[in-house]
Order: sequence, then structure tokens, then C-alpha cells
Amino acid sequence: MPAPDILVLFAHPDRKRSRANRALVEGIEDLPRVRVHDLYALYPDYYIDVRREQAALLEARLVVHQHPITWYGMPPLLKLWFDSVYKLGWAYGPGGDRLVGRDALMVCTTGGPFDSYAPEGYHRYPFDSFIPPFRQTAEFCGMRWLPPLVVHGAQRISDDALAAAVAAYRRRLIDYPGGA
Repeated sequence: MPAPDILVLFAHPDRKRSRANRALVEGIEDLPRVRVHDLYALYPDYYIDVRREQAALLEARLVVHQHPITWYGMPPLLKLWFDSVYKLGWAYGPGGDRLVGRDALMVCTTGGPFDSYAPEGYHRYPFDSFIPPFRQTAEFCGMRWLPPLVVHGAQRISDDALAAAVAAYRRRLIDYPGGA
């Protein structure tokens, strides 16, 4: 059995109440190559064990950031995680080469449906307009950005559509590195 080389940083502030994110993470937790860090369960006090997280990153070939989109960005604990773990001299800058060559995958959910991310939709911009900070963070650290998996309309998604999203997520991780 292969060692876990896929680190999933799961950041949902209320996993129990989340239908879509919970289904997604539960759909991949049993994969032998996957190690899930449920950040809100690990760090309810927001005190992040930086050494632990950095050590987990060093073991990973693929780093998955799974979270809901909140106010066009990431949940607050995930932002704190980035600020605390991706340190100057470790993740970027002089001597900051520890993440170079790893892959980064964003798996996220939105509350609004796909068509709400259009000029005539209530978000006014395509969803891709909100991705640059995520992508730039990965690329700034020398990581290869993979196309994200976005599940729109998470609050009203049908059971069949959610099952298809879970299957697509599983398939991407199972097929990694070829299909991620």
C-alpha cells in the first residue's frame, strides 16, 4: 500500500452542518494515499502547530485546499494557516524552496449556483475571477497549480449532482498524478 502523499487541508468551520463539503471529504478519506487535516477540528483555538503542518507538507506530493468560498475567499482559519505555515525562508523567498515541485489543488464549494457567477448574475463576475489569489499563492511558493474542482450551489445541490462531484473528486485523487 502506498504511503499517503496527498495532504488534504480541510477547512470548514462547521463540518457537521455542511452537506457538500462533508460529503466531499468523507468521499476521499478512505483513500490510502490521502491524509486529511481537518483544520477546524485540529485547531479550534486557532493555535496552529506550524512544525506539524510543515512536516505534513514535506511528505506530500499533492496539497489539496478544500473549503467553502466565504466572502469570495477562504475561511479565516485557512487564511491563518497560510500566514503561519507558508513562512518566508521556508515556503518562499531566500531559502524558501520547501514546496517547490509539489502540486496544489483547490477543491471548493460556493453557495451560489454557476449562473450567479456571470455578468448578469448577482456575483457579476465569472468564478475564475476569484481564483488568482489562490493560484498566485501556490505558484509564488513554486507549486504547480492544477485546475480546481468547484462545486457550485452547494446549499441546494441535488443528491445526484453531489454524488457526481464526490466521484469526480475521488477519481482525481485516485488518478493522481496522471489525472489530477
